[in-house]
Amino acid sequence: MKIESTMQLIQEKERVKLKEIFDSELKGNVKLILFTSKSDCEYCDDTSQLLSEMAEISGGKLSVEKHDLEKEGELAEKYRVDKAPAIIIPFGSSEGVRYYGIPGGYEFMSLVEDMVDASKGSTELSETVRSEIRKISSDVHIQVFVTPTCPWCPKAVRTAHQFAMENSRITADMVEASEFPDLAASFEVMAVPKVVINNDTSFEGAIPEDSFLDYVKKSLA
Repeated sequence: MKIESTMQLIQEKERVKLKEIFDSELKGNVKLILFTSKSDCEYCDDTSQLLSEMAEISGGKLSVEKHDLEKEGELAEKYRVDKAPAIIIPFGSSEGVRYYGIPGGYEFMSLVEDMVDASKGSTELSETVRSEIRKISSDVHIQVFVTPTCPWCPKAVRTAHQFAMENSRITADMVEASEFPDLAASFEVMAVPKVVINNDTSFEGAIPEDSFLDYVKKSLA
């Protein structure tokens, strides 16, 4: 989905499709937690508006809890949020599903699919991978660097987010590389998707979930 600088970010054609998805696939209510900032955040207002429009389209199934990163520093620290815009999708006891940057372009559907999972309380991971993920007892931080025009990025984001949904010890961030260039540069992001696990293990590309799991295990070894 293309994000345009208009008064209405989600155009009518997309609104109809989105309402169909919400009506048929959201099995329960979903809450999104949004942190924005008034300081050097080009897409904070657009992200806030995008989520508000989605909540309106959902007919009450989606709610958005909005916070100010600077004014509510203690709350941001509790959620371990250090930049904006930041979207968190709670999933059971897990608060590890995160978006840093506006979920535009191909990442819009990643957000929608994450919301569907959250409403169902289940993921689409294979039972074998799900079982292995749940055995992890150490903290894992996954960062998936993306751009809105990358068609392969959503697969990497979705896999990472489903890992976080299955295990509260895992935090998985979608990071829009062009919005956080310094962070992207620090991990030498030259192509996307680039996945960085615990700051010491990385790979590029969208790979099968079992191969992704192998990289997580490698980072923990």
